[in-house]
Amino acid sequence: MTPPVDSPAAITEDAALAAPAEAAIAVPGAAEESPFRRIAADFAASRLALLGLALFALVVLCAVLAPLISPQNPYDLAQLDVLDSRLEPGSRSGDGKLLFWLGTDDQGRDMLSAIFYGLRISIGVGVAATLCALAIGTSLGLAAAFFGGRADSFIMRVADIQLSFPAILIALILLAVLGQGVDKIIIALIAVQWAYYARTVRGSALVERSKEYIEAARCLALPARRIVFRHLLPNCLPPLIVVATVQVAAAITLEATLSFLGLGLPITEPSLGLLIANGFTYMLSGKYWISFFPGVALLLTIVSINLVGDQLRDVLNPRLQR
Repeated sequence: MTPPVDSPAAITEDAALAAPAEAAIAVPGAAEESPFRRIAADFAASRLALLGLALFALVVLCAVLAPLISPQNPYDLAQLDVLDSRLEPGSRSGDGKLLFWLGTDDQGRDMLSAIFYGLRISIGVGVAATLCALAIGTSLGLAAAFFGGRADSFIMRVADIQLSFPAILIALILLAVLGQGVDKIIIALIAVQWAYYARTVRGSALVERSKEYIEAARCLALPARRIVFRHLLPNCLPPLIVVATVQVAAAITLEATLSFLGLGLPITEPSLGLLIANGFTYMLSGKYWISFFPGVALLLTIVSINLVGDQLRDVLNPRLQR
């Protein structure tokens, strides 16, 4: 016998049937994750990327804490002794106070301390030049894509001319004119890098400009500055992040190359490239450590950044999402 529709049994049966449906509707909403968590989870799926991130974090930590963890200040001439020059790894100083884990160079500097301080300069120059070039290139690329016309043609033709020359050639010409110094090499690196960001953000902005949310913002008579920086720029950030990560490694490599050629930083501020150049003449005489260990530090820094950049490229590219 079927119970009446309004009976407690019928109500209980209806509630039991409705409960799973409500739960099924609520579970997907509860399982939703933020974009940041999704990106972090996808990034953590690669062990090589995590290894690169950990290695780069260690390198940055050593560079930041260089004055605290270095056995010697390689810039303080009072702490250097010519009698300690070109000592093998594991040797002690003449007074027995210092243990040179990685040996010394031709001026008696502890190579471990010199590498820590060299990392500070190389990473600092690379990051500073990348951030400045990112700001300049992004602004010009957004302006070219949003306004179009003659502004677009002029900015892109200048970028094409800049990209048609080898980066090291432009940097060599600028440093030959400006001279040596940290500020000079940062200017040279900015001049080399800005065009990459301008072309990247212009391509992304042209795609985003034709979408409906930009048309809606224009119909609301919003200022052009607000449309560009509040609506257009956030949707162009993923490719910019990938390019900036890779360009940090490129800037560090170019700075090391220029310093190796003697046109980068002065000898009083040795970066990794200059440390490699100082020991290059001693390679054939068996004193390999003067160039070898700074070269290993530079290699590990570049490899760690590239591993992080490759994984970010895969994570932030929707076409590669699985």
